Amino acid sequence: MKSNLKKASLLLTGILVGGKLFAQTGDSTQVSKDYVKPFSSGDAFRTWSIGIGGGVINPFTVFGSNSKQDFTGPNTKIGYSGYIKKQILPSFGIQADFLGGTVAGHNSQPDAAGVSPYSSYDTKLNYGVALSGNFTLANINWRHNKGAIQPYITAGAGLLNYSPVLTTAAGNKENLNGGTNKTHTVYVPVGLGLKFDVAPGVNLDLGYQVNFTYADDVDGYSYGSTNDKFSYAHIGLEFALGKRSKPQLATHNPVSSMRTEYLWQNQNTKNQLQSQIDAEKAKNDQLRNDLNTTNANLAKFTVDSDGDGVPDFFDKCPNTPAGTQVDGSGCPLPVTKNVKVYVTEEDRKVVKEAIKNLEFDFGKATIRDHSKPSLDKVAQLLVDKNFSLKLAGHTDNVGSADANLKLSKDRAEAIKTYLVSQGANASRIEATGYGKTQPIATNKTAAGRQINRRVEFTLF
Repeated sequence: MKSNLKKASLLLTGILVGGKLFAQTGDSTQVSKDYVKPFSSGDAFRTWSIGIGGGVINPFTVFGSNSKQDFTGPNTKIGYSGYIKKQILPSFGIQADFLGGTVAGHNSQPDAAGVSPYSSYDTKLNYGVALSGNFTLANINWRHNKGAIQPYITAGAGLLNYSPVLTTAAGNKENLNGGTNKTHTVYVPVGLGLKFDVAPGVNLDLGYQVNFTYADDVDGYSYGSTNDKFSYAHIGLEFALGKRSKPQLATHNPVSSMRTEYLWQNQNTKNQLQSQIDAEKAKNDQLRNDLNTTNANLAKFTVDSDGDGVPDFFDKCPNTPAGTQVDGSGCPLPVTKNVKVYVTEEDRKVVKEAIKNLEFDFGKATIRDHSKPSLDKVAQLLVDKNFSLKLAGHTDNVGSADANLKLSKDRAEAIKTYLVSQGANASRIEATGYGKTQPIATNKTAAGRQINRRVEFTLF
């Protein structure tokens, strides 16, 4: 028995060393190739594999009472096995199994006379072939990209061919079936084990299998009414078949692919959102540039570099000396010496006509178009005779004092701006607003308020 145990130890050591060699020569880049798009077909995986193994066979098992076996003493012998597997689902596969080796024991149960007829037996397992289902229990892992260990259980049915040789108490050898010594029976292999990923497509297999036979003469000795059974503990290697670029279905973790898919989609969404944000920023920058350009253009209408009262945009004679009297185009007025100009009745009539026709939009400082012809005559009068003009804006008492003061000032300034645009000298026009402080009629009636809403022209 010690010799058999030594042989078994050497066999297991050899298989372990082989497994380490395969692990060292494995493709270290396979981890990066484990991604498979979720819900892909079986073509994306390696689904076929083969396995080889070796171990020890013992007539005693973990099931039932071993004291009721035909032989009460177990002998440990070498066994060997192999299989071809097709993985149908990530957790289920079908495999064709082969089993060979020897089952042995000693000290048979006593016969009817109370005598133990056999000292030992050795049954050669010529072959055991079976079709089994393999259930992987933990190939889905929520903590790691790929699990290192896959527990499994197997169960199947097949045909066992065996040749028992009995040794009597006297030391004689007896064969079963009158010397032919070969027979067969149906058997049911049930097992469990662990598979370790040692390299891409290579798994170390540690398993334990109990084989239930439908015969009581596997040990060559029919005793009682219990069918024979034996155990097989083994270590082996499994090799996935197919392209190395594809992961093995039985060891593939779909959760990892789902996580990768999620991260990719999340990153794509972030990139798309960032692109949209960048596009909006570019639009905002363009709008800001357009606004700056517009503001710069508007500034041209208000800048008066030489301070003559005419904006540079309208100033046809820029850089006039300080204090120089200019016309509406910003050009110096001709200097007249000792020329007295008198305001005639005809001049006052022109001003009165302008006051009479002057109207603004309600609540605004916008001059209505029909008032402009009369103002044009006033502007021409100012140009021809170089008169000075004082504009005084007034309102009724409707609204706040501040609002009325601003409106009266804006209306007076609007008339000045219009007269200057028609050539009048801006420096000779004064625009003032008095709001509702100087009524000339009662504000209690609509007619009175209409009279109070006025702009007075004082020509001198």
